[in-house]
Amino acid sequence: MALVRSLGRLREMPTVLTGIKPTGTPHIGNYVGAIKPALQLAADSSVHALFFIADYHALTSVENRGELKQLTYEVAATWLACGLDPSRVLFYRQSDLPETFELSWILACRCRKGL
Repeated sequence: MALVRSLGRLREMPTVLTGIKPTGTPHIGNYVGAIKPALQLAADSSVHALFFIADYHALTSVENRGELKQLTYEVAATWLACGLDPSRVLFYRQSDLPETFELSWILACRCRKGL
């Protein structure tokens, strides 16, 4: 019953989804432009925040498997070191949810883009 009440509260909260593409080592520009504002938003208890590492998106620019793994760890470590609290937000790697890729494929095959 507690889970049902909890889910009901989530429906009432605005949801913010932020994807972080691991295509390079994080730097001060990432901090100022993305990490700091996102952490401020995540600190707001009236917002349901979800953060993911967009490793599928990085496949367009990072071809080496070992490099992608390293960059993914660097991005995760940077966000955690800067204060992202996984007990308050959902923090995950895009490839851990195969349904994301499956839905993308289905939509790409079945939905027209109006061109």
